[in-house]
Amino acid sequence: MSRARHDVGVPGWSYVPAVVGAVFVLLPLAALVSRVDAATFPALITSEASRDALGLSLKTSTASTLTCVVIGVPMALVLARTEFRGQGLLRSLVLLPLVLPPVVGGIALLYTFGRRGLLGEYIDVLGLQIAFSTAAVVLAQTFVALPFLVLSLEGALRTAGDRYEIVAASLGAGPTTVFRRVTLPLVMPGLASGAVLSFARSLGEFGATITFAGSLQGVTRTLPSEIYLRRETDADAAVALSLVLVAVAIVVIGFARQGRSAL
Repeated sequence: MSRARHDVGVPGWSYVPAVVGAVFVLLPLAALVSRVDAATFPALITSEASRDALGLSLKTSTASTLTCVVIGVPMALVLARTEFRGQGLLRSLVLLPLVLPPVVGGIALLYTFGRRGLLGEYIDVLGLQIAFSTAAVVLAQTFVALPFLVLSLEGALRTAGDRYEIVAASLGAGPTTVFRRVTLPLVMPGLASGAVLSFARSLGEFGATITFAGSLQGVTRTLPSEIYLRRETDADAAVALSLVLVAVAIVVIGFARQGRSAL
C-alpha cells in the first residue's frame, strides 16, 4: 500500500542565511576567476616551474593516498570492529591531525624524521635522509590526510554493520576471507570516498610540507608552495595556478560525492 510523500519543508527565515553562506563561499571564487587574464593564462600554467609543481603534487598526492589506504584500512577496521581499553583515546589521537595546524604537524615530523630527530638519527646512519626530500612531502601529506580516510571508512563500517560478516564466519570463512570477500566489497563506496578526500587533502597540503620538506623546485615544491612563492613575485601566475588547483579540487569533490551517494 503506497503512502503519499509529505515534504517537511524548511523555515522561511533559513533561506536568508543560506544565501549569505552561499555568496560567502562563491564570491571569492568568482573574484579569483575575474582576475584571470585569458590571454596569458595558458603560458602561466604551462611554465616549467608550474609544470614541475603540478606534476610533483599529483605524484606525491597519489603516493600519499596509497599509503593512507594501506595503513588506514586496517586502522579503521580495528577501530570499528574491535573493543579494547583506551580505544577512545586512540581514536582521538588518530584524528588529531584534523584539528592541528599543519605547521605543527610539520614540526612534529621534523623532530621525528629529521637528521637529529627521534628516528632520523638512526636512519641517517644508513645513509638515508628523509627531511627536505620528496619522501618528506609524501609523509607530510599522509600525516594530514590519513584521518580523512580512517574517519570515512570507520563510519562506513559501522553503518554497514557486521551481520553479513557473522554469517560468513559461521559458514567457515576465516577472518581474512571475510574481510576480502564480504567486508571490503560492502564498504567499497566509503573506501573510495575516503581515498578521494585523502587525495584532495594531500593535493592542498602546504604548512606541514613546507616545514618538513622545504621548497625545492622539482623535488619538494608542490603546487600550493609554488602559488605561495609566486604571490610575492608574480600575482598573475599565482592567480592562474590557484584556479588550476580550484578546478582539480572541484573534480575531486565530485568524485567524493558520487562515492557517498553510492554508500
